[in-house]
Amino acid sequence: MSIANQIKILVVDDTNTSRMLIRDGLEELGIRNILLAKDGEQALQMMMSTPAHLIISDVNMPKLDGLGLLKAIREYGPTKKVPVIMLTGRSERAVLESAIKLGVNNYLTKPFTVATLKKALEAIIGKF
Repeated sequence: MSIANQIKILVVDDTNTSRMLIRDGLEELGIRNILLAKDGEQALQMMMSTPAHLIISDVNMPKLDGLGLLKAIREYGPTKKVPVIMLTGRSERAVLESAIKLGVNNYLTKPFTVATLKKALEAIIGKF
């Protein structure tokens, strides 16, 4: 059984189109266990009740942004080691530096391709 069949990924983005594009990309890679959250607050609630193995999160969101979510995930014992991939726009260098300080595992610059998504995932979970 491949890792793609076993891993549960939480996709967090306030834009429905972005959530669907990421979900479609993950499905193209063979990943079927995908949870979707519309903001960091909803994602944090989901991680408290049914933790995912990996989080792909946008930075700019209402209620709780990507950095706030990352900080909360890192401060909560049961989730502090969950890998996080941050989605950023091209001009968000300072945001990326903050994410690195908070312990982000990888990042993707929007827009991205399925190939770059696969590379970002493989850098964390290995080849699949």
